Amino acid sequence: MNSGWKCSPVLKIKADGSAISNPAYSLADWIPAVVPGTVLTTMLENKQIPDPFYGMNNEKIPDIFNTGRDYYTYWFVKDFTENVKPGEQAWLHFRGVNYSFDVYLNGKKLNSKRHSGMFLRQSFNITAALQKNGRNRLAVIVFPPDAVGNPNGGQGGDGAIAKNVAHQYVAGWDWIQPVRDRNTGIWDKVLIEKTGKINIKNPHIVTLVPGQRKPDGPQKPATIQVSAELENPTDLPLKGILQYVLDGRKISKAVTIPAHKTTEISLPDLQLENPKLWWPHGYGSQQLYPLKMQFIANGVVSDEENINVGIREIQADWNTVTKSKQISVNGQRVFIKGGNWIISDAMLRFSDVRYDAEIRFHRDMNLNLLRIWGGALTERPEFYDACDKYGILVMQDFWGSGDCNGRWLDPMKLDDQWTRRNYPDDHNLFLESAADQIKMIRNYPSLAIWCGGNEITLPQDIMLPLRDSILTKLDGTRWFVDYSNSDDMSFNSIGGNGDGPYGIQPLKRFFNYKTWPFNSEIGSVGVGDLESLERFIPKENLIAPVYSVKSGKEKVDSVWNYHKYIGYLDHVDAYGKPKDLQDFGKKAQLVNYDQYRSMMEGFSAHMWDWYTGVIIWKTQNPWTALRGQMYDYYLDPNACLYGLHNGSAPLHIMYNHADSTVMVTNNTFKHQYDMMMVVNAIDMNGKATNLGQAFVEMGPSTTRTIFPINNEIRKLAQKEGTFLSLRLLNLNKEIISDNLYWLADSEGNYSGLNQMSKAEIDVQASVLGKGKIEVTLMNPAKNPVAFFNRLSLVDPQTKKRILPVFYDDNYVSVLPGEKKTVILDYTASGELPMVSLDGWNVKEQFIQVK
Repeated sequence: MNSGWKCSPVLKIKADGSAISNPAYSLADWIPAVVPGTVLTTMLENKQIPDPFYGMNNEKIPDIFNTGRDYYTYWFVKDFTENVKPGEQAWLHFRGVNYSFDVYLNGKKLNSKRHSGMFLRQSFNITAALQKNGRNRLAVIVFPPDAVGNPNGGQGGDGAIAKNVAHQYVAGWDWIQPVRDRNTGIWDKVLIEKTGKINIKNPHIVTLVPGQRKPDGPQKPATIQVSAELENPTDLPLKGILQYVLDGRKISKAVTIPAHKTTEISLPDLQLENPKLWWPHGYGSQQLYPLKMQFIANGVVSDEENINVGIREIQADWNTVTKSKQISVNGQRVFIKGGNWIISDAMLRFSDVRYDAEIRFHRDMNLNLLRIWGGALTERPEFYDACDKYGILVMQDFWGSGDCNGRWLDPMKLDDQWTRRNYPDDHNLFLESAADQIKMIRNYPSLAIWCGGNEITLPQDIMLPLRDSILTKLDGTRWFVDYSNSDDMSFNSIGGNGDGPYGIQPLKRFFNYKTWPFNSEIGSVGVGDLESLERFIPKENLIAPVYSVKSGKEKVDSVWNYHKYIGYLDHVDAYGKPKDLQDFGKKAQLVNYDQYRSMMEGFSAHMWDWYTGVIIWKTQNPWTALRGQMYDYYLDPNACLYGLHNGSAPLHIMYNHADSTVMVTNNTFKHQYDMMMVVNAIDMNGKATNLGQAFVEMGPSTTRTIFPINNEIRKLAQKEGTFLSLRLLNLNKEIISDNLYWLADSEGNYSGLNQMSKAEIDVQASVLGKGKIEVTLMNPAKNPVAFFNRLSLVDPQTKKRILPVFYDDNYVSVLPGEKKTVILDYTASGELPMVSLDGWNVKEQFIQVK
């Protein structure tokens, strides 16, 4: 039911729902509607508003706080063909409407009471309401949130948006401008399901994996526990068999379901021999078993549900050294390297393809967890499908934030802290919605942690029943943390809020400043390059920020400020004052790469003694904001992504900027033996000086210092800086970890980079298969380092980037006399693309793919 809708604002319609839902009622002057979608997505599709993601266009769209709620109250209508055979039942499912609605089918109202709540799913048995000729009309009137909030520039505006059981960012935040309709609409899928007389609802799969497991080799058995709700809408009790098949094993139970009842049925446990386990990325494979559940009555399948099952068990234990929780999967502790996720699209334009691309990017960053921030929503099943596929654990917040819900005194807020502390207005609706959403996503193996709220506990009459009864009954297998920076998660012994900092930092600070032991939010910069900026900033505003040494501040264009720019301070100028925006963008990528590589290296350097995990604030933007992103809204990655890809690698050699030591981190479950560590300094002309090499071994899940290079590296870098090459090689002399740093001179500037000679390199690109291209960069022996080369796949006519493209590495450097190969993965269609290359000291060029 996700196409062919029409809509009209309620202000233009005088008829009621009974009349509108009659197929004879004319829709001649109604416009095409986007469902799933919001009123704004429909208006944008019909060119009634400008793109609010571009420039200052959002200011041209009327805000609901000023227009009143009726302006964004809309009728949505869908004509469809459907009927039922004898013995069939038809069910109409709404997976998400914001905020309340009434629904009519063929002249009849389906709901006796107006349905409210952004997250609460709603189903109707429409068997009797369908017309015998199969021609049907569905009409839904959707009302905006009850409290729309004043978008006064505060976090969540004046906070009143939190009076609803809904998301809060739509009133504006420090990373987004207000969403003018507050995302009013039928924002998630509408489906019609047909069953026999019994409907299977909310199946529940629990997997128990006792003991400490390893990813490889034979496994001891795992226990599979399965239950489901069976609904009988008929006038008679019904007998049948509930069964499921998993890995060729059938488990079944004979049951009788009373008339007009929904009964929960538990099936006998299954002991699965030698199971293939599901692991987070970097630790093992993401095995998923298909499970088919059926209800069979009189030899006929009444209903069937198909579920992918990942066999794993999540544990959360207290680490007495760090004073924080540590997460284990299948008995093995996992150092959490995470990102904070807001939402895929601020206007709720979700798609399976976009979800897959975004989660794949996070896998490519070598992260293993995403936290769903509490000011947004319960993420969709399609999001969890992608996380299951790519091995990304999920920490799912419920809906609340300290900013709106009263943690701090805030003059921007409508109500005082005491009043805001009791938001939302309807606590029962919150609990009902929470129970429903738990049922929706509890079967996904990637779901690892429930979190009560962002930076504040939920009101006690919500939190306590949620924690002690609802979650215990409906899940009971995952850790519930009461809020995102709770002492139960990360003991705050240093004061402050328990998370952050959020801005750019000196690289050594990531290593020598001890933050909170499981830091739920720490961030930095994230501006893209010129091509990224051109997509949403008007030409006249494409002006690079200018840093003033005297004031210690940047002069920033107004459109940049509107898009929430976060400053680089003097970090870009350390590479030389930018000549123009293109130069600024290129130099910003060097800063981006170093910031996020060093951030993750700094936390890894203190794995298990200072920290059990870290979650970056944040790794993506659902709007065209200029902060906290590894790729832009249009899915164009910047150097942050590849700095993280490097710094988060499971087996990694690294340089400690604070004490000038070489360290190795082994973030796998395997003991690593016979690794040759090679340390070289390379000057701006390409001349290498060996600083040492040694065979090393590392135990599983361990980080340690190998040796210091402080005196040598300081001397070599003093005049103009230097490159530092750190490598691990196996016994076959193959590189298994490769890390190249560029170090500043004694004044803290990268003066030598600006004096480097051009490197003439050979670049070849060839097709490996459909959607795969291999690019090889070869740097002759007498050259300097071919430094920081951005590869892009481009349209051969326009030379603009094709998006999204997945690179197994990027912003790559090639040492003299060496070559480097990068694999590009994209969706192939039409003409063969070209490869572009643009480096620090390598000329921009376009390469034909052969």
